[in-house]
Amino acid sequence: MGSSTGRLFRVTTWGESHGPAVGAVVEGCPPGLALDVAAIQVELDRRRPGRSALSSPRREADRVELLSGVFQGRTLGTPIALLVRNRDADPSAYRPFADVYRPSHADFTTEARYGLRDWRGGGRASARETVGRVAAGAIARQVLAEIGVEIVAWVDQVGALSASVDPQAVARQAVEASPIRCPDPAVSPRMEARIRQVQREKDSIGGVVRAVARGVPAGLGDPVFDKLEAELARAMLSLPAAKGFESGLGFAAASLRGSQNNDRFISRGGRIRTATNRSGGIQGGISNGMPVTVAVAFKPVATIFLPQQTVDREGRERTLEPRGRHDPCVLPRAVPIVEAAMALVLCDHWLRLQAIRG
Repeated sequence: MGSSTGRLFRVTTWGESHGPAVGAVVEGCPPGLALDVAAIQVELDRRRPGRSALSSPRREADRVELLSGVFQGRTLGTPIALLVRNRDADPSAYRPFADVYRPSHADFTTEARYGLRDWRGGGRASARETVGRVAAGAIARQVLAEIGVEIVAWVDQVGALSASVDPQAVARQAVEASPIRCPDPAVSPRMEARIRQVQREKDSIGGVVRAVARGVPAGLGDPVFDKLEAELARAMLSLPAAKGFESGLGFAAASLRGSQNNDRFISRGGRIRTATNRSGGIQGGISNGMPVTVAVAFKPVATIFLPQQTVDREGRERTLEPRGRHDPCVLPRAVPIVEAAMALVLCDHWLRLQAIRG
C-alpha cells in the first residue's frame, strides 16, 4: 500500500482511523540516541484533535507507547515500534455512507484499487494516519537536533488571507502563540475569524503552510531522481489534503529572469553561502547550506455539513447529509505534520550523506 518511506531512516505507518490503534515502525535510527519520549508526546499533542473549537471535536489523548527499540532511555539501533490507541473512535457515524461515495473523498478510488474499503472514517486515507508520521518525525527531529537542524512551520495563508513574515526569523514560540499557528499578529485574528465564519456556514476552507529548516548542512540529496526537493515534494504531497508544493520561490520564479532569480555565492565567516535564498536552500537537487524553505497548499476539507449530491455503488443518485467530526480547516493541525514530514526526509538524507562519506 505504499505505507513506508525513507531509505536509511525508514518509517512504516499502520492502522485505520476507527480501528483499535495507529502507529509507526522506525528502522535505521542510530543507536545510542538519548530518546526524549516527552518530546514525542509534545508533537503528538500539537497534532491531536479536540484542543480548540477550530478543530475536530474528536477527543483523543494520543498517548504514545514505545514497544521496542529503546532500553534505559537510549535507542538500540533496532526497530522502534510506536503505538497510539484510538480511544474515541465512533464508526457508527459513518455507517450510513458504507455504500455511498462521499464527494472528494477516497471512497470510490480506494474501491477501484482494492475492490473493498474500510468505510469507517476513510480508513488509511484518513488524516488519523499522520499520528504515526508525527511520532516518527519527532524521533527524526531529535537525530537532526544533534547536528543543529531546527524545523519551524506555520500557517501562511487561509483562503485569500496571507501572512507577511520573514521565513528566516519565524520562531516556534510565535507560531504556537496563535490559535491557528500564524505568527503574523496583524493577520492571524482575521484568519481565525474567517475559519469561524466558514464553520458557521457548515463549509470548509483551505490554505498554505510554509516551513523552514535552519542549520541544514550542504550535501543532502542527489542530482537526479533523489533530488532533495523531489523527496520533500513526495513527502508533502503524500499528506492528506495536500494539493500543491513549492521549493524556494516555487511558482513565483516562473515570472522572473535569471538575473533576478540567481543566488550569487559569497564567503561569510569563512563559509560559502549565498547572498539571497531564492533557491530555498537547494540547488541541483542538493542542499547548499542555506535554510531549506518549502510551502504546501492544502485543499478545503472534503467533509462539509451541507447536503451534497452523489451516487452509491449501484450508480443511484443520493443526497449526502454528512455526519462525523471534522476540522473546518486542516491548516493549524497540519503545521506539526508538515514539520514531521520535513524531518523524516532530512534525517534520511543526513544518514545517506554519512554513509557516502564513511
